[in-house]
Amino acid sequence: MTPTVRTFSFADTHRLIPSKFSEEGTVLARAAGRDEDVDLLVELDGATNERLLGQQGLVHGVSVFELLYDVPYARIVNAAFLHPAPFGGRFNSGERGAWYAGVELTTAMAEVATHKIRQLEDVDWPEEEAATYDDYLADFEAEFHDLTGRGKFKEYLEPEPVPGCYAASQALALELLSKGSNGVVYPSVRASGGRCVACFRPALVYHVRRRARLEFRLKAGRVFNARDVMEVALPE
Repeated sequence: MTPTVRTFSFADTHRLIPSKFSEEGTVLARAAGRDEDVDLLVELDGATNERLLGQQGLVHGVSVFELLYDVPYARIVNAAFLHPAPFGGRFNSGERGAWYAGVELTTAMAEVATHKIRQLEDVDWPEEEAATYDDYLADFEAEFHDLTGRGKFKEYLEPEPVPGCYAASQALALELLSKGSNGVVYPSVRASGGRCVACFRPALVYHVRRRARLEFRLKAGRVFNARDVMEVALPE
C-alpha cells in the first residue's frame, strides 16, 4: 500500500546531534594545538570529507544543487544528507542520508537513547555512559507521504533487528524518492504516541537553530527514562 500525500505544518521539530559535530568547531581541533594547525588539518580532512566533496558535486546520491549554502547551520543540514550510516537509516540507504526529527522533544530523546543504548550493549560496556547532544530545531511546511494511519504500515515500522528491519522501509523510501517525494511522516518506533519526520530534501529543512545541549546518562540494559536527560550549558 502506497501512503498518501498530505500537507504538514510543523514548528520546532527536534533533531538531536552529538555535540562534537556542532558549529563551534571541527572535532579535529582536539588534535592540534594552534589555530593554523587546525586549518591545515581541516584542509587535509577535506580531501576525503563527504560533506565537502558533496558540496563540489562529487558524492553519488546527492546533487550539489540540492545542498544549502549561506544560511544558518547549512553545514549541519548538509551533513545529514552526506553522512549516512553505512547501513542507512529507517527511510534512507547508505548512499543518501535524510534529515530525521522528532515532532516532540521526548520522541527525539527516545529515538537517540535507544540507539545509544544498543551501541553500549554491542560492546558490552557495563558502566553508565554520559553523552551530550545538541537539540536543533527546524520547521516544515510541505507535502510528505503520510504513514501515520493506525496499523496500516506496520511492515515499515518494525523495531528489530537493526538494520535488518530497515529493508522494507528503505525500499519504500527509494521508490518514493524516485517519484519526487519530499519525505515521510511516521509514528515513532521508540516513543509511544510520538511522530517523526524523515525529510528527503535539504531545501525543505527550514529555519534551523540550536535550542539547547542535553546530557544523556545511559546504561546498557536499563530502560530509558526522560529523567535520564538534563539540560547543560552551551559553550559561549
